[in-house]
Amino acid sequence: MQNKKYKLNFELVPDSCWYSNLRSILSPSQWGAVRRKVCAEANGRCMICGAPSKRLEAHEQWEYDEGSCTQCLVRIVAVCPACHAVIHIGRTQLKGDARAAEDHFMQVNGCSYAEMRAALGKANADHIRRNALPEWKLDIAALYQYIK
Repeated sequence: MQNKKYKLNFELVPDSCWYSNLRSILSPSQWGAVRRKVCAEANGRCMICGAPSKRLEAHEQWEYDEGSCTQCLVRIVAVCPACHAVIHIGRTQLKGDARAAEDHFMQVNGCSYAEMRAALGKANADHIRRNALPEWKLDIAALYQYIK
């Protein structure tokens, strides 16, 4: 099965990076300013599924350079709670809300159950492989576009 590009993805963060995020680095007022800016740019709509939402959440999108063990901030997007539940499927599964998140993934991406399971399997495989690597470095250079 070929790798399909989806607009909504499962984003499993390596275990050692769980607290390497902007909320743990920035002060509450700095994070609040970033969050407000991103949500204002979204104009009341989820930046992934496009649904209107009164409660948008700021989500950090990361890329992982496995060669240099670098977790690199790519962008921050405003997402609806349903998309955020998909993105953080591990947490969602622990809360017992996985089925709704899986349904949302399939609806947003226009894919089948089998395709959703394949995407989740790939995300899990990436997670396992990244967890086997040594400690990750953090690159937050992309943050500067939000705090100018």
